[in-house]
Amino acid sequence: MPDWWIERGIGETRLALVEDGEIVEARIDLEDVVAAGTVLEARLKQSARPAIAAAGGVEYLLPKGAPGVTEGAALNIEVTRQAIPGGEPWKRPLARATDEQAREAPPLAGREPPFPAPRDEFGETGWNDLIEEARTGIVRFASGELRIAATPAMTLIDVDGILPPEDLAVRGAGEAARAVRRLDIGGSIGIDLPTVGSKAVRQAAAAAIDAQLDQPFERTAVNGFGFIQIVRPRRRASFIELAQDRAAFEARALLRRAAFEPSGAKILVAHPAVIAVLDAKPDWVQALSRQVGGAVSLRAEPQLPISAGHAENA
Repeated sequence: MPDWWIERGIGETRLALVEDGEIVEARIDLEDVVAAGTVLEARLKQSARPAIAAAGGVEYLLPKGAPGVTEGAALNIEVTRQAIPGGEPWKRPLARATDEQAREAPPLAGREPPFPAPRDEFGETGWNDLIEEARTGIVRFASGELRIAATPAMTLIDVDGILPPEDLAVRGAGEAARAVRRLDIGGSIGIDLPTVGSKAVRQAAAAAIDAQLDQPFERTAVNGFGFIQIVRPRRRASFIELAQDRAAFEARALLRRAAFEPSGAKILVAHPAVIAVLDAKPDWVQALSRQVGGAVSLRAEPQLPISAGHAENA
């Protein structure tokens, strides 16, 4: 039976649905992002649809408007899609008007392995592999690979490999659907499969997707060019989108790695962009200091790849 595992890290909470020792679904909740499902006290700034409401210094888009509420009036809103980092910082998070009282998003219950600890239980389920897939956009499987790219319009997944086209279309479709679930990809998703002439093979590829994804989602049929489109609810940024905010993504990953180092004072050595993020977040560095039981300092190394940050003994 799959169980949710929860790891409360520095700057983020990591969640993984683990089945038979492997991650089948995952997500990252950032500490400074209002979670989907939160109900906020807000004020209506624009009544014309799509309406705009402000809460806590953040503007939320209300696609369905706020019937009966005049501009400047107070209302409560439920966040339906969190702010998405990346190439469109102007894009507002989404919400809906509600009669519910202000509250935090309902928490997800699950097992919380000790963290930090001598043993990296999250890593043993494949968490570190998931982070690598997010930063590279490459997901490998037997005899093939997926290349995943987030665009403003949709997330695109290209399937390639050395299997015969008919076999690769079916196998790749299932692997793409598994990756969609593991990497928390929502919204509009396009999957480019090998072109096959057989309608039966195209139907089998679509069935492979259906077998991996839980409802709710909608999809097209696989067309004659091997393309299929899926639409899933999108409540927060996917791993792929989070990795587009590269320096912050790598800074949080470095803090997690450093937490498993032997106790004592540490120097975090990383690309200057990563160090700049940590410099701007002294509370993150102080939290790591408490975890490792020693002072933590920072050193920028311009020649390091952005993902190659590491901890050294001070």
